[in-house]
Amino acid sequence: MRITLLEPAPPGFHVYSFIKQVRLGLPLLGAMLRSAGHDVRVYVEGLGRVDWDRVACSDLVGISTTTSTAMKAYRYAGALRAKGVPVVMGGPHVTFLAEEALEFADYVVRGEGEVPLMQLVAHLEGEGRLEDIQGISYVDEAGEARHNPAPAERPQLDDIPLPDLRLVEHHERISPTPFLTSRGCPFDCDFCSVIEMFGRRVRSIAPERIIQAMKEAQPTGIFFYDDNFIFNKKRAKRLLALMMREGVNVPFSAQIRVDSIHRNGRTDHEMLHLLREAGCYLVYLGLESVNPETLRDFNKQQTVEDIAGGLQALADYGIKTHGMFVFGSDSDTLETIEETVDFTLEHPVGSAQFLLLTPLPGTRQFARLEREGRLFTRNWSLYDGHHVVFWPKHMSPEELQAATLEAHRRFYSPSRIPHNLKHRLEGFLISRGWERVPQNMAYLKELRVFTRDTPLPPSMRTV
Repeated sequence: MRITLLEPAPPGFHVYSFIKQVRLGLPLLGAMLRSAGHDVRVYVEGLGRVDWDRVACSDLVGISTTTSTAMKAYRYAGALRAKGVPVVMGGPHVTFLAEEALEFADYVVRGEGEVPLMQLVAHLEGEGRLEDIQGISYVDEAGEARHNPAPAERPQLDDIPLPDLRLVEHHERISPTPFLTSRGCPFDCDFCSVIEMFGRRVRSIAPERIIQAMKEAQPTGIFFYDDNFIFNKKRAKRLLALMMREGVNVPFSAQIRVDSIHRNGRTDHEMLHLLREAGCYLVYLGLESVNPETLRDFNKQQTVEDIAGGLQALADYGIKTHGMFVFGSDSDTLETIEETVDFTLEHPVGSAQFLLLTPLPGTRQFARLEREGRLFTRNWSLYDGHHVVFWPKHMSPEELQAATLEAHRRFYSPSRIPHNLKHRLEGFLISRGWERVPQNMAYLKELRVFTRDTPLPPSMRTV
């Protein structure tokens, strides 16, 4: 079959506007389909032009979505289906809102897509019954949405190929080279859809296999895509030691938890030494907040002391930090938001992003806010971390939006000494440029009117 896989670009001007990266699900599925003999091409809209002629003459088009790309993905899917092109959708958003997606697509793959997609393709070639494919949603002959039972969680990752970036059009623009060494997360943060999508049992790829892939790719830089690169300290140390021993210790960045470096007053110097010597120059830290109540609300399982100690330890080893914070929890106030920014200015945070709490479908947080009537829009394009989409508890939506914009302006003040210059420049442009985009100017104006004229939802009104 002639199969095209597509990742729509996020809308608007956002924190990822400067990043030339690709989510690795489609290159992985593409590698599996190609091994089965299919003609496969992957388009990532954020990397460059999509060949829509190729897309339109495909036997099957697969579209991967997040929540912020769902509206665009639905538009593409609807247009293709109108031309008679079968469309299957996957990704975290449609996993939890499959019936919504079936208004535009023929099929939805829920959760991990490797087995369901391969079985769906076989079905389209005349093998097997649709109702026997676990993890697939579709509309039956009676016009009813059918959601086949979810499959068992894939027990391991070493029995599937690694993502093949060569299948991605404009793959030469991807920088740095992404590697994914694990799937799942052992933690249980209230706002995160990773555990709902992939589970809390982490499955990993053998370090030796990762090292071999690095040798074959010969990257000049690496980004480890794992949601938590140090989910298991013993494994992480083994991988880092292998990178040094095998001579693939090229500059790399990774997402880690700060308490994997410093917890309860103790610093893991062995881990820090291995990170530095293996080539780690930057870590992305999901710090979320320095308000202890907010950390408890999020079920973050780390303390402000862990954050401060970890930041200092990383700085002592010369590893740059990008701190990621979220504003808008039920324990946040305008004062705690200001205190969080103060903390970043007083501690060695190299660069930072201050995002608005974004309740994603599938999370406990989304379910609670929806139950309380506090979500005021389902325009999924606004669910990007830059737009308020719900009623905060201790401030108005307009106040939360303004406080978040001000946080960026304070942190990225032109007078501050540059550190991690690339991220500082990007942050400066976001902090000064976002609200000057015409669509965002219109949104801010509409939010102001909405906040002024709309009564609080019943769950927030005092008796």
